Amino acid sequence: MSEAATAGSVRDALGGAVDALAAVGVETPRLDAELLLAEATGWDRAALAAEPEAGVPARAARSFGEMVRRRLRREPVAYILGRKGFRNIELGVDRRVLVPRPETELLVELALELRPRRVLDMGTGSGAVALAIASELPGCELIATDTSAAALEVARANADRLGLAERVEFVEAMLPPEPPRLDLIVANLPYVAEHEWEGLEPELTEWEPREALLAGPDGLDVIRAAIPLAAAVAPALALEVGAGQAQAVSELLFAAGFATVETRADLAGIPRVVWGRQ
Repeated sequence: MSEAATAGSVRDALGGAVDALAAVGVETPRLDAELLLAEATGWDRAALAAEPEAGVPARAARSFGEMVRRRLRREPVAYILGRKGFRNIELGVDRRVLVPRPETELLVELALELRPRRVLDMGTGSGAVALAIASELPGCELIATDTSAAALEVARANADRLGLAERVEFVEAMLPPEPPRLDLIVANLPYVAEHEWEGLEPELTEWEPREALLAGPDGLDVIRAAIPLAAAVAPALALEVGAGQAQAVSELLFAAGFATVETRADLAGIPRVVWGRQ
């Protein structure tokens, strides 16, 4: 970790970035600074921690500075890096899709428990859920749908890069025109209520695709439309929901004919996935 032309130490670079990021309200300034410096230098975070006095090469320092400036504008780290880890895969992401989040992994975990033979991922975005299931359930057939052609471009590119393109069929729609027999539908659909929008962090409101987040006055417009469609073609449906929405979504599932409805909580204890079986 040395080069003749350097621009200060690792400690100095991180210290200045952490202070600047904290000042604008970034929630994880240290982690973000370390991820960006690791990207700029090509060193991993363990090496940065082990050698805080190491000199940062001048070229890497310039790259780091530009990335920090982007983060100061509250651009998500995943967009700056162009990628985001999700379970055991790494996905390319940009402003055409939401940044995959840990709580969405609950949909994958449920699929692994049920071990379906054919799954439809409704509102696939980057392809995170469909591609993770394809990766971890080799015998499962996947269909991934989205109403955004731009999002599907990202998802298809991820499938190609991961070597899973032959395992997942991508369709620009809520459901395929003639859906096959399905065992399970999983869906991370928009669920932010309009009145919540102004209170969200800038990473969401200024950078991530608004149409993938907002869903009417109570946040349930898209879910409300999707449930009867799903009920007609699949015996089981699992939905990611927002905080405080689990009861309302459970009632919608019961009304659509799902006889058994359960919820799964995320690591914060918030009921995050509601799923029903007919």
